[in-house]
Amino acid sequence: MASVARSSVLLKPVAAKQSVAANGLRVAAFHTTSRKSLLPPPPQRIEGTVNDPVEVPPPSPSHGSYHWTFDRVVAAGLIPLTVAPFAAGSLNPTMDAVLAATILIHSHTGFGNIIVDYVPSKRVPRARKFFTWGLNAATVLVGLALYEFETTDVGLTETIKRVWKA
Repeated sequence: MASVARSSVLLKPVAAKQSVAANGLRVAAFHTTSRKSLLPPPPQRIEGTVNDPVEVPPPSPSHGSYHWTFDRVVAAGLIPLTVAPFAAGSLNPTMDAVLAATILIHSHTGFGNIIVDYVPSKRVPRARKFFTWGLNAATVLVGLALYEFETTDVGLTETIKRVWKA
């Protein structure tokens, strides 16, 4: 009986070492894959020294809370402008033009916020300028297209009404 107890006691550390080795191989195989980033980081540059104070930008009412409030007012204004032509039953060209302009402003400010947040001007200044000019060009192009659509065709709300019933 003593020999059976001794053999099981001796086998436990060996079994534990084998399971650790097997788990270690699985973990090591998982962690040894090479990590490749999609885009390499841009060149790093340091301006000044550690002891230089951070430059505080001048306050501007177009940034911060005023900008956020304007975005929310435009977004909230889209709700009644979208529902009113269909609920009232009248398709007014003035209401149609206001809806198209509000959608255009909402889209422009929303995409502008995306560019400001995700394309930093200090890190990639040329890309920031390119995307900003691209947004401005796209906004002008869509504005002209909406104007043509409103003046020469049936208009935005009538098109939505026709597509909804189709």
